[in-house]
Amino acid sequence: MCEIYTASSSAPVNIAVLKYWGKRDTNLNLPTNSSISVTLSQKDLRTLTTVNSSRSFEKDSLYLNGVSHSIENDRTTNCLEQLRLLRQQLEEDDPNLPKLSQWKLHIISENNFPTAAGLASSAAGFAAMVAAISKLYELPQDASELSRIARKGSGSACRSMFGGYVAWEMGKKLDGSDSKAVQIAPPEHWPNMKAAICIVSDLKKDVSSTSGMQTTVQTSELFQYRVNQVVPPRYSQMVDAIKNRDFETFGTLTMKDSNSFHATCLDSYPPIFYLTDTSKKIIKLIHTLNNAIGKVVAAYTFDAGPNAVIYYESENEEVVLGVLFGVLSNVDGWNEMNSATLKMPEGVPLSSLDSTIASGVSRVILTQVGEGPKESDMFLVAP
Repeated sequence: MCEIYTASSSAPVNIAVLKYWGKRDTNLNLPTNSSISVTLSQKDLRTLTTVNSSRSFEKDSLYLNGVSHSIENDRTTNCLEQLRLLRQQLEEDDPNLPKLSQWKLHIISENNFPTAAGLASSAAGFAAMVAAISKLYELPQDASELSRIARKGSGSACRSMFGGYVAWEMGKKLDGSDSKAVQIAPPEHWPNMKAAICIVSDLKKDVSSTSGMQTTVQTSELFQYRVNQVVPPRYSQMVDAIKNRDFETFGTLTMKDSNSFHATCLDSYPPIFYLTDTSKKIIKLIHTLNNAIGKVVAAYTFDAGPNAVIYYESENEEVVLGVLFGVLSNVDGWNEMNSATLKMPEGVPLSSLDSTIASGVSRVILTQVGEGPKESDMFLVAP
């Protein structure tokens, strides 16, 4: 019986605070602007991937959440080709190594969060796959080098190759060799960053990110202004805010950039609607809270979907979650939170607590800044 080689890795979700939207090269997944994200804790949001390799395997296969998926798509095959080339180089240097680069792979992945609902599932998925195969192949490349491969699977996956606060540098070279992720700061630099995620919908999006980007790039005049005039200075400001642990600036830029991104979606033709009425009510609620406190203590952001990610620092948790609990107390997700520690801040008018928000939110996920991909001793088995 042929030996089976196996490895498992988990990878996190990242949520951008400076959005990536639009590609200058769709084949290489090269972005039209640089972006910045916060990596979230794998305790709450992660993809776990096990990869198996054997001489006896007849074809590559992929299972996601127990369902077989086709692996014959450009994004996945591009990643596998690049990883196999790197392994092949090792095998050429050391003929004693097993020829894993020539053998097929069985890939099994599972998410502990809704797939394709605006929670960066593809980012975590491709990062976990690249990390697991890199471990299996014993590749020497560092996370930044591997991020260029993960990028070919899903653009934002490159940022999930690091923990903490991460930038995806857009690069300028035509071959994309300088388009990679770098870590701005590790989680311990700003460890009190937390996030409350309001799941407005866990259904698959009507307009995928890939399709939406193409429409925006081709039709939105506002998009060109955003990538050329808005994002470059905002990028530098966000890096400084993270390095200085300046939440006021971080939060303001996060909300402004989310609004700018969704404005380009609306400016696309036909327009793209990712936000729902519930999303808009959450935006209004956060502005009401910040106005009552007199400074930015909470910052919303929305990726290509209706789910709200609300960043805040742990020292402001009782007021930020106090307001959210005030309207979402009947929603799942509060089990680990002692609601007695939460309080409604003075100055927040009761009339601003729109009880209809709860009807549009299915659950709340409470999480925080977290680490990058990890080796795992859990091994998944295909059904």
